[in-house]
Amino acid sequence: MTATLLLDLFPIALLGALLGMDVVTFPQAMISRPIVAATVAGSFMGNPGGGMIMGVVLELLALGMLPFGASRYPEWGSASVVGGATYAVHAANLPGALAVSLLAALVTALVSGWSMVKLRRLNAAHATRRRDDLEAGSPSAVIGNQLFGLTADLVRGGLVTFLALLLFRPVVDLLLARWTTDAAYSRGVVVAIVAAVSAGAIWKIFHTVNHARLYLLAGLATGAAILIIR
Repeated sequence: MTATLLLDLFPIALLGALLGMDVVTFPQAMISRPIVAATVAGSFMGNPGGGMIMGVVLELLALGMLPFGASRYPEWGSASVVGGATYAVHAANLPGALAVSLLAALVTALVSGWSMVKLRRLNAAHATRRRDDLEAGSPSAVIGNQLFGLTADLVRGGLVTFLALLLFRPVVDLLLARWTTDAAYSRGVVVAIVAAVSAGAIWKIFHTVNHARLYLLAGLATGAAILIIR
């Protein structure tokens, strides 16, 4: 591991830390949504268009996973940074780049979601140790507890992003070097999968709305018309 590699990964890891924190901690401004996070990561790598493509793919997968309360779900902020940065670097002329970058992002999302569960337990343990002060209404205890949670989540997101980029770097290179499937088929499979997942998610969320079928068909027809016209 060279110092140059660490310096190259640091800005992306910092971005992953900030966007990972946005998911449930601060500022919850939706900048951690995949289409935003991956596009910004791609911009960091000099290819915002590649990052946006990965962001759209991940956004379609993330539609059915809503971060409510203490439920368990993949953490898409840091994962989108990993996926967007990876695809932005390899998007040019490698047929398996989209599929392999998506794999890296999905694994990162699952691991990062697991890390959020561990962080909740850490926050609970820290609050328990300060219970007497918190029950007494101590301002320093309340502020300290908040700052601890913010800092821990920032570190969590940064570490997940950094380690994912570091570990997937050789794996992605190896898989792409041995990839033999044509680009059209590789991308077609990815598009078909994310389209099916997103359609199911949209229907699950909105099927109780009046005329939901009509709206869904109208949206599909409009999208198809735009593609044909272009």
